[in-house]
Amino acid sequence: MTDTRPVIWWIRRDLRLRDNPALQAALAMGGPVIPLYIYDEQEEALGAAPKFRLGLGLKAFGQTLEGLGSRLILRRGKALEVLQSVIKETGAAHVVWSRLYDPAAIARDTEIKEALKAADITVKSTGGRLMFEPWTVETKTGGMYKVYTPFWKAVREREVAPLSDAPAKLASPESWPQSDTLDAYQMAAAMRRGAEIVAGYCRVGEAAALEQLDLFLHERIGTYKQNRDFPARAATSELSENLAWGEISPHRMWHLGTRAMEDGKQGAEHFLKEVVWREFAYHLMFHTPHMLTRNWREEWDGFGWREEASADLLKWQQGQTGYDFVDAAMRELYTTGKMHNRARMIVASFLCKHLMIHWKLGMQFFEDCLVDWDPAANAMGWQWVAGSGPDAAPFFRIFNPDGQLEKFDERLAYVKRWIAEGQSNPPQTARDFFEATPRRWQLEAKAMRARPMVDLKRGRERALEAYEQARKDS
Repeated sequence: MTDTRPVIWWIRRDLRLRDNPALQAALAMGGPVIPLYIYDEQEEALGAAPKFRLGLGLKAFGQTLEGLGSRLILRRGKALEVLQSVIKETGAAHVVWSRLYDPAAIARDTEIKEALKAADITVKSTGGRLMFEPWTVETKTGGMYKVYTPFWKAVREREVAPLSDAPAKLASPESWPQSDTLDAYQMAAAMRRGAEIVAGYCRVGEAAALEQLDLFLHERIGTYKQNRDFPARAATSELSENLAWGEISPHRMWHLGTRAMEDGKQGAEHFLKEVVWREFAYHLMFHTPHMLTRNWREEWDGFGWREEASADLLKWQQGQTGYDFVDAAMRELYTTGKMHNRARMIVASFLCKHLMIHWKLGMQFFEDCLVDWDPAANAMGWQWVAGSGPDAAPFFRIFNPDGQLEKFDERLAYVKRWIAEGQSNPPQTARDFFEATPRRWQLEAKAMRARPMVDLKRGRERALEAYEQARKDS
């Protein structure tokens, strides 16, 4: 007999209908589906911009569910207690969710699965956030991969789960459990006056993500490899925020990217490598979770980075270093919640090397400011640049922001887009930065341009001296 008792679909980072194994598992159980989002302590702990962007995604997804004759139930509290309460209210017999891979989520989910199973509730966790579950990719000797290129070679021919369509309708329970209002969570509160500005640069929801992927595949992927490092060019997929919140699956990006490669699109393979780079980040986080909080390589623990808050750190955060590429990038971050990948490497190198400030402080600022924040990618990216991580860029590779500017923004299109000072009629993007920043910063578009805060040559020499001293000490 078909089990007609309700199924709770616990929604986390999977705000989509297509290519969603958890949703497919819920539908396969046969009963009405109750989509449930839980605002627990882990959600409350998100940084300002990620929490704000999640709120936008939840609002959009709730509207999508209403179009299927369903609704999104919102509850606040300890996840296990919320689930137990909703089970009692609805008579639900099954709970499904898609896996997360950070240590806190794993610990929470393990406890919940054990408790619900003990209460005779069917519990199923699925993939969906990744193409390859981290524990399924092993070296020939059975260990984890620590270098990207062998990881790429190991997975590039592996089968990726097929795509699935969105359901036309979701069966509803006889009566819906009570739901909070999204406004009650005040998920935009920490953004203060920046919320309205950043919202204007967000691309929210599954439909918008699918449209953007289609644009990328038809107009950009052919020249992706040669154009992706130029921040003023519309060259990348711009899907990072949608991928972060599960509004699009990596599976869809992989399958359609593979099709483009088979059709002879020159940049397609490089795009696929970038999709797998994200998989590699999760592989590392799962096997070595200390990557999120401390140096991946223990020999870096004694390195002489500055770890205290300082005036230098604040100038970097404010886009007031006096170096155009760095400041343009930091202003893009504060205004849009995103930053071009080439720019991320440059600002990280400047902070960790020219200023000798610990990568953790930069990572934490990004964690608060990125609408596409991803724990694995953020940590790996910072440690890659700093030199302390797996498969890292060597510490002596120090980006010169002026040299990078000449190479990747020779006509200053990116700089002019984000730096207002010195322009008689700056674009709206540059002016938006001053509308988004805290008033206590007292920044004005008509102010004098900041002077360079450190001599690049001297900063480089200081970093290399510290590196050589650390090598001797070790």
